[in-house]
Amino acid sequence: MKKLLAVGLLGCLSWSAQADWVLDNANTAVSFVTIKLDHIAEIGSFKQLTGNIDDQGQAEVKIDLTSVDTLIPIRDERMQAHLFKTETYAHATITAQLDAGKLDGLAAGQMMSMDFTGQLNLHGEDQEIKTTVTVSRLSDNQLLVASQKPIVVNAEQYKLANGVNKLREIAGLPSISYAVPVNFVLSFNNQ
Repeated sequence: MKKLLAVGLLGCLSWSAQADWVLDNANTAVSFVTIKLDHIAEIGSFKQLTGNIDDQGQAEVKIDLTSVDTLIPIRDERMQAHLFKTETYAHATITAQLDAGKLDGLAAGQMMSMDFTGQLNLHGEDQEIKTTVTVSRLSDNQLLVASQKPIVVNAEQYKLANGVNKLREIAGLPSISYAVPVNFVLSFNNQ
């Protein structure tokens, strides 16, 4: 009887008492839009991310800046060298404390909106970021977190303005916006 009770209690434990949620890179997307010449929008993304959410709701996502993909290889190389300076700053890192209680109460098949406040470390600079996200519990072992509104990353706040200016100069453009909207869909699996 004690064994049966122990097995029953273990089966009732919430996800927060289980192992970490681990980012599923294959089903994750982080995209951004750059504006040049005042009116021309170009979409880019990052292809390599890692991350997790621990049982206390502490979340961390690392973006490999060398995985930038604008569909133009020479532009990707220039962004790595002159904007991100990936030899020194190989990753951008987002950290946040999520409400583990709210996540814990989310049953498979349910979704909810949640205000999101975190820290973005980019190019050695830390800045607070805020947005609203939709959190969806796809199954007992799958969680999806998607931005409802883009996060606008300003190059000047992260000391990237000189890099943007260098890219503009190399491309012979009169303007590239310092403000870059970023959207994300992050998929996590319970390990």
